[in-house]
Amino acid sequence: MRALVTGATGFAGKYLVSALQSAGYDVFACAGPNDAPSAYLPFDLENFVTMQSALEASRPDVVFHLAAQTFVPQSLAAPEETYRSNAMGTALLARAVREYGGGDVKPRIVFASSAEVYGVRAPGDFPLSETCDPRPANPYAASKAAAEALLLGQARSLGLNVVIARAFNHIGPGQSDRFVVPAFAGQLAAIARGGEPVLLVGNLEAARDFLDVRDVVAAYLALARDGESGSVYNVCSEHAVKIRDVLRELMLIAGVPVEVREDPARMRPSDVPLFVGSAAKLRARTGWAPKIPLRTSLREIYEAAYAAAS
Repeated sequence: MRALVTGATGFAGKYLVSALQSAGYDVFACAGPNDAPSAYLPFDLENFVTMQSALEASRPDVVFHLAAQTFVPQSLAAPEETYRSNAMGTALLARAVREYGGGDVKPRIVFASSAEVYGVRAPGDFPLSETCDPRPANPYAASKAAAEALLLGQARSLGLNVVIARAFNHIGPGQSDRFVVPAFAGQLAAIARGGEPVLLVGNLEAARDFLDVRDVVAAYLALARDGESGSVYNVCSEHAVKIRDVLRELMLIAGVPVEVREDPARMRPSDVPLFVGSAAKLRARTGWAPKIPLRTSLREIYEAAYAAAS
């Protein structure tokens, strides 16, 4: 089996490439043309020709589409840029796959979407299932919902072979400290290395469905094999954990006294108070189940941050 991975230098992309290689795939990794390592195929979300070239070079059985603008605050600051990358970039890739001349059987697309598309929900909606209507509450979520809609529309009308993976919050070593868990871990590691014992936080009351990135990419592989074309699947732990409790666990792991201070700059205007999903559909279709406990993920994240702070 041959796999093409867009966004291969990103957080989840790196783990996905490793998992695919371990599973015996021939892997062709893509990255932005200006920063692609020599072994990677150039890929630009706004350049159709680079997409055609990547497909011709890799001749894939499956395309894992992870390339995207993924940071919600950045989408609030530059919504049009996010729409171009995430929605229009996906539309261009779909066209490239449709027109790909590698054979009669076109590659499957596994699209890495986001649970952010569900938006703010009533308490009775939880756990969220794939039958819940999208209600995006920020430009990032809107861009992912739009990309889902155009892919599913083409699956139904043009025969595109696509599976949508709605991933909830995934974490692990190597994630950018723009995101909440590595941001906490980085601050705690700096304190443990002798920094000022003050930790800046945003909203600690939000509850999230956290999943280790290695479990997320295992779900992507399972969907590539067994997902039903034209279907949407939640990728989640099915457990909501408050950010406050995640911070408490990281503080126990770090073992350092800190003063926690609220930072208004870290508050999101559209922060959703609760996110927890049901993975029943994914489990029934593929047999997938998460394997890595949250505590293990948090310990590894902190250890990586501490090593980086040395």
